Amino acid sequence: MSEERAEFPGQCTLCKKVINKSQMTRHLKKCVENRDDGTGSSVKLFHVVIEDNHMPEYWLHVEIPGAMTLAHLDSFLRDTWLECCGHLSGFTIDEERYSVHPMEDLMFGVREKTMDQKIYSVLSVGTKFKHEYDYGSTTELKLRVVDIRERQVKSPGIMLLARNQPPAWKCTQCGKPATQIQASGWGIDVDSLFCDRCIDDEEEMSLPLVNSPRTGVCGYCG
Repeated sequence: MSEERAEFPGQCTLCKKVINKSQMTRHLKKCVENRDDGTGSSVKLFHVVIEDNHMPEYWLHVEIPGAMTLAHLDSFLRDTWLECCGHLSGFTIDEERYSVHPMEDLMFGVREKTMDQKIYSVLSVGTKFKHEYDYGSTTELKLRVVDIRERQVKSPGIMLLARNQPPAWKCTQCGKPATQIQASGWGIDVDSLFCDRCIDDEEEMSLPLVNSPRTGVCGYCG
């Protein structure tokens, strides 16, 4: 059995089933259709798959109305996975940069765009793009649009469709489920993962092990 099929399961938020990562896109297409009650305004919704660039066990599926902006998507990612110290962030789409605080080049003018762009104006089916949070100890995400569908929605907003289950990290000393990380500030290191019993809080700063690619980075606590 391949690693892709065997690992990285997640839960569909609509039906609560646990599905392998490789099968979730297909599952959600049917699950969303089955739960469309046909009420509310007709909205164009973008289905976006998101995963960490270096740790594919961390992933999300979200649905975002096309009339919302990149700033809305950035806020969602911060709230769900990233926010720790108010760092800068930005998207790169088709070699264009969209920043939470665009940088200016005094000689050539603005070289980064704002995140006020509507989703429908910068994304389409098949678009692959990236998001970076914190330009020092950076968390880099890969995103891709897998579907665009129109549904009737009562209260349009970003919807979390599915999320990975917490990876089964083990304590480096006793092998029991890990709950803490002695943080270097640069993320997961399997030799720095401990259970509550084995952690030595006096040696180094420890942080809770949370279900996010930001775990162990900077001061992120979930």
